[in-house]
Amino acid sequence: MEHQITFRDGRQVCALGQGTWQMGRRRDEEIRALRRGIDLGMTVIDTAEMYGNEELVGEAVRDCRGKVFLVSKVVPGNAGYEGTKQACERSLRRLGTDYIDLYLLHWKGRHPFSETVRAMAELQQEGKIVRWGMSNLDVDDMKRILALPHGEDCAANQVLYNLAERGVEYDLLPWSRERQMPVMAYTPLGEGRLRSHRVLTGIASRHNATPVQIALAWVLRLPGVMAIPKAGSVSHVEENHRSLDICLTDEDLREIDAAFPAPVRKIPLAGW
Repeated sequence: MEHQITFRDGRQVCALGQGTWQMGRRRDEEIRALRRGIDLGMTVIDTAEMYGNEELVGEAVRDCRGKVFLVSKVVPGNAGYEGTKQACERSLRRLGTDYIDLYLLHWKGRHPFSETVRAMAELQQEGKIVRWGMSNLDVDDMKRILALPHGEDCAANQVLYNLAERGVEYDLLPWSRERQMPVMAYTPLGEGRLRSHRVLTGIASRHNATPVQIALAWVLRLPGVMAIPKAGSVSHVEENHRSLDICLTDEDLREIDAAFPAPVRKIPLAGW
């Protein structure tokens, strides 16, 4: 089953992408992994200037740039009007491309949102980015973004979301869904902590799957939510990809909810 995410401009991508946080230590292996993911249809690749690996990502996508949906981010310290534009130019050079598909503010900082959004809008008009969005912003800040000139063009929000961090389900996910704004779930596997959880292990055995695949299938169960797990090897990429074929049953979801309760009140946004 192919899960698709549709942006408001009509662009469709696979809901399972590839994260790259902390990649760059095993360059050749990681490039092979990213390319394998692209071959499997996992064409969203997420990086950031802070990660220090844009050159690696650029090398991985050089021969297939047209197929790839490239995401990068500006750090808050650079996110003033001029700083955002300069940071984008640097990212373009490191990535070896002339456009970024989705350019995000990495998290909230000292610069006014209005400066960042003005720069994003101009970069979009110049064709250097196709669309822009936010990361690590909760509902109140997202409302501030949308109230700004060009703010309604905000295309996505990237937040921490996994079985152990479900707070965004209370208000951010419904708010985003109402606005047809995709949410990108980073660290969907809880930095590997979910790999050996007994409940996931039991559910995985029923599906002839792994706990990792169950955790990813759970994130992907919701419309408008994409997952960007990191996989530094071809085998991990292939394991992640097989989560797209898993359809969790009502019984599975009840067991998961009992082990990882859904939020019943507002919880401050986790992450950066």
